[in-house]
Amino acid sequence: MIQALQQAGLSTADMIAAGIFMASWVIYHYLIEGQTLGPRSLNARMNAYRHRWMSEMLRRDNRMIDVQVMAALHQGSAFFASTSLIAVGGSLSLLRAGSDLSALLALLPFGASASPAAWELKIVGLSIIFIYAFFKFAWAYRLFNYAAILLGATPTPEHVNEEAIRQARRTADMTVVAGRHFNRGQRAFFFALAYLGWMLGPYFFMLATIAALIVIARRQFGSDALSSILEGLDTSDTPKP
Repeated sequence: MIQALQQAGLSTADMIAAGIFMASWVIYHYLIEGQTLGPRSLNARMNAYRHRWMSEMLRRDNRMIDVQVMAALHQGSAFFASTSLIAVGGSLSLLRAGSDLSALLALLPFGASASPAAWELKIVGLSIIFIYAFFKFAWAYRLFNYAAILLGATPTPEHVNEEAIRQARRTADMTVVAGRHFNRGQRAFFFALAYLGWMLGPYFFMLATIAALIVIARRQFGSDALSSILEGLDTSDTPKP
């Protein structure tokens, strides 16, 4: 495998940078969705608010605000799904201009030239990231559809009973799962930006990967957004990632 990559024009530094990239993605995945630090993340805290939202919804007679919030979630998923398809098409179109772009990048300060085969491997990898993002956003869109159906099937306040409470819980759980897939799609976008550093060389790729990892981790564990929701938040009902 390593020999095949070397024959394609990838250097040892390229393979090390690619390994750091994949390891960073996996580490961040378990950091956010694991049981050690995951419950402290912004995503997990927002899951508690998803359940609080459905608890409040259960008491409301007029649920138009809940429908509007669900519609906004639909629109966000649809926007990113369509954007992912555009990104896939754009990245694949680079295969036709691989030699020209590779030569152009080589002229830039600190730019690194790459063989046509190595360039094609890099572009295919970028396309795979965007394809993964598309599947995540498209599935999140579908899950928000399911959540909307569950929302519509929730009894009105005058018929609240144990089954109604369970139904609200099901709806909240569905929005949690949909949000999880949406977040994974956004994560792919962030790492795709880091991946673009590879076009300038393996060392830029390493730096871009580390920088992206620090930025997105800080947003989850040390951002102003997290601080703004922590006060008075009861996370006892936060579902496990």
